[in-house]
Amino acid sequence: MLACILIALACGAVWGAVSMLVTGVTLTLVTGQVAVPAVGAAAIAGALQALWLVWSVKGSSARSQSSLTGFFIAFIVLMVLTMAMPFSLPLSVMPVWQAVALVLSLGAMMYANAACLRGIALGAMRRYDQEVVLIRVLKGIGFVFFTIIVALPFYVMVMTSLKSQQALLANPLDLSIDIGQGIAGLFRSYVELFTQYDFGTYLLVSTVVSVATVILTLLFSVPGAYAVSRLRFPGRAMLSRSVLLIYMVPAIVLVIPLYTVFSQLGLRNSLTGLLIVYPATTIPVALYMLQGYFRGLPAELEEAGLMDGLSRIGVILKITLPLSLPALASVSLYVFMIAWNEFLFAFMFLDDPDIFTLSRGIVALNSSEVPRQHLMAGAVIATVPVLVIFLWFERFLVQGLTAGSVKG
Repeated sequence: MLACILIALACGAVWGAVSMLVTGVTLTLVTGQVAVPAVGAAAIAGALQALWLVWSVKGSSARSQSSLTGFFIAFIVLMVLTMAMPFSLPLSVMPVWQAVALVLSLGAMMYANAACLRGIALGAMRRYDQEVVLIRVLKGIGFVFFTIIVALPFYVMVMTSLKSQQALLANPLDLSIDIGQGIAGLFRSYVELFTQYDFGTYLLVSTVVSVATVILTLLFSVPGAYAVSRLRFPGRAMLSRSVLLIYMVPAIVLVIPLYTVFSQLGLRNSLTGLLIVYPATTIPVALYMLQGYFRGLPAELEEAGLMDGLSRIGVILKITLPLSLPALASVSLYVFMIAWNEFLFAFMFLDDPDIFTLSRGIVALNSSEVPRQHLMAGAVIATVPVLVIFLWFERFLVQGLTAGSVKG
């Protein structure tokens, strides 16, 4: 029983502190008011809440009532220990925002404790149950940590792009939104980005380069992967294993020789140079990914196509490629993201603003003459299309997981 009590107290203390810390920082970012969360008091409230959960829950019918009681126990303890100031702010300061943050903090605390202590009742605990609770807590902490790592920079980027120059100069750390300035004021930096800094050209160039890179990569990698996976020729095994050797050479080592060669050939400061370099760096990994998928396709289908009179090219176009749509989609997405986000070669090869890619154009905005919110707006524009494309392609990747199976 002692082990159960200690584990419940430790679990509750962890989630009480984490939930209060996260909501306190979020409150500061959203409102601009410096909120100092009472982490210690929240840890005590969370510990008592967790102890109540393992003591009171005796069946599924009592769980909802027990959770509600645990919520109010944590609320009362937290308010008493902090003298009704859980975020070190008087209740008269932003009462609505403080109330929302407090409810979210207690709700997150309640959910995390209930999830981690699910199936645990006060009494003797097996070692297996102790390890299960520990794993749940560690998984939850990892989820919260990586979510913050991903979401916080994006939030700062978006909020900064919606700020005015006066607000940024007055308080650079204030990431709240001034809704009073209206829609036109909020998105002023985006409008100016396209009207004054020719950002639409950068967007168009990046789209053309990325799509062309995907087409060229598939054009060379599909027949290459098919040859490696299906045909027999001298050096086939060595080629199959060595396609990724180019990734052992850092790009910074290649950029100087390529810069010299392209300058002599007149390919520097042109999109043609990029369309030579980008496929050269993406074809090996695309070939590696596709050959593994092609090997998993049933060879009987291709042999049946050959017996029906199809040529090898016809087999690839009418049988292999339709069955490989999930692999083609994932490779296309991967190649597109590489070409869209690539910076080093674009920075070294391109000097003409009329052919800048997005990454190169955003760097051009990073100067004292360009307001900071315009730079962040450009970063948002460069990030959102890839995010949307990824979410859109994900449906096809999930739907096509069983593509290529043989019907019995």
